[in-house]
Amino acid sequence: MKNFLLLTALLASLSLTTSAQTDDMPIVQKPYFGYLSYDSVMHAMPEYESAMSSYESLKTTYDNEMKRSEQDFNKQFKEYVDGQKSFPENIMLKRQKELQQLMDQSLQFKNEAEQLLTQAKAELLAPVYERLQQVIEAIGVERGYDFILNTDNHAAPFINKSKGEDINGVAISRLK
Repeated sequence: MKNFLLLTALLASLSLTTSAQTDDMPIVQKPYFGYLSYDSVMHAMPEYESAMSSYESLKTTYDNEMKRSEQDFNKQFKEYVDGQKSFPENIMLKRQKELQQLMDQSLQFKNEAEQLLTQAKAELLAPVYERLQQVIEAIGVERGYDFILNTDNHAAPFINKSKGEDINGVAISRLK
């Protein structure tokens, strides 16, 4: 009987200890997440197509101006080469300076155009990125995700698809 009481007390003690540990210890949950190709979803947005169309139009304008500038330089260079033998030295030096100035201006314009195009692209795409981010956040909250992974550029080389959810289709359908 004494052994029975000792065994009962020991089991009761273990059960209290076990329940106390589970009350104090955090419950570990498996992460629940979504994943998508940010670029694929963004490229499917009508706003992206519109922004890129505006960007390409602006780029074409700059490209045309660079071509015109290059043609002007080539024309003046040809005139310089053709007249080299007949020009006096002071005219030759003047033409060389003009050519150098044209080349410098052309390079400066090209560098400025690249900077302006980069800035314009960023400005045109800013609302696209903002809207995409809002939709991704809304999907994450609605579905109770702990996080959403971007699968572009091998950022997530392996995803256990049984523990996460591909939300490309959901995101694309909400953005159209």
